[in-house]
Amino acid sequence: MPTLEADATFGYDPYAIAESHLSPAARRALEGLQRTLDRSIRPLLAQAWETGTMPAGVLDALIRLDLMQPEGMDAAEAGSSMYSGFRNYVLARTDVSVATLYNAQSGLFRTTIALGGSPAQAAELDPRVRSFELKGAFALTEPEHGSDVAGGLATTARRDGDHWVIDGRKKWIGGAAASDVLVVFARDIDDHAVKAFLVPTAAQGVQVQPIGGKVSLRPVPNALITLENVRVDEGSRLQDVDGWRDVARILRAMRSDVAWIAAGLQAGALEATVRYVRERHQFDRPIGGFQLVQEKLARMLGNTVASLALVVQLSARQDQGEYADENSALAKMQTARLARETVALGREVLGGNGILLEHDVARFFADAEAVYSYEGTHEINALIVGRALTGASAFT
Repeated sequence: MPTLEADATFGYDPYAIAESHLSPAARRALEGLQRTLDRSIRPLLAQAWETGTMPAGVLDALIRLDLMQPEGMDAAEAGSSMYSGFRNYVLARTDVSVATLYNAQSGLFRTTIALGGSPAQAAELDPRVRSFELKGAFALTEPEHGSDVAGGLATTARRDGDHWVIDGRKKWIGGAAASDVLVVFARDIDDHAVKAFLVPTAAQGVQVQPIGGKVSLRPVPNALITLENVRVDEGSRLQDVDGWRDVARILRAMRSDVAWIAAGLQAGALEATVRYVRERHQFDRPIGGFQLVQEKLARMLGNTVASLALVVQLSARQDQGEYADENSALAKMQTARLARETVALGREVLGGNGILLEHDVARFFADAEAVYSYEGTHEINALIVGRALTGASAFT
């Protein structure tokens, strides 16, 4: 009889990390989320991945839960890194694409408004963001500029009286097609500072082209955005973004979201693998009783627990007001690296069945590759950490 059993909401948590860091109100909200995931979303995932489309009912079901301001939870806790982190963990434990879709609004878009907008802009827009009345997408990466976007950002903004004219292209923009506005980062041609603009997707000169052919995060609708002589007024400029240092401040706060997703996907892969080994028989016995299988499972659990402990401590520091580039970079780098190993072990245990959607592990296996690269590649995050360790920048 197993002595370790998976919690219905948080999966395998032998050190009771979730219980130690969540209030009863937070647990209730996340338990409600898990029930919705199990009842309304999980049954759709294999087909969504097969077809490369996200069913409209997925986001609708999540919006109804009011997860950004749950009933009975005060604003401070609802907006905390700890609660939002565990929310991403629970979402990713079911599916990384679902977590990425929700986090595009709750993490990328909301954080950019909160940190990049003026106090008046943030106060006006945040309730609309929380309710999804205003849907947005984060548009920073470009076709020719990913890791070097800080210095290479090619999209331009030109002041024309009370308006700005924006030209350029953005790539890998998640959720753009379903968004009302894009947060477009562009370089001011006059002072060369990076600025941010809320650009309506319906504005003249905006083209949104879906990106197909993906082998990871298949249900997430990513897009290539083309902006040609797009005009927005000065009121659409986020007033607290006036240079790369401000963009870096926003990214620093968001990078922890991806580390939590990397931890959550490991929890999901581990549970799917354990389910399989309890049911699969070879040589007239369950394969869960084989020594080599148990060694792989133990490593998967170790990686998952280590990742959870790391992101919990990161969020605890952030909730105390301590934001450091090297801390969030280390967490993202390490959890994404461990996620790659964890899902590979799970796929090995399932053998040929590990590439079939019906057993779930295949989704986690493929999606870990996207998580490894987005919100800063392994190498870029390593250089941020290395700079903090040595005091010398190795960026070229």
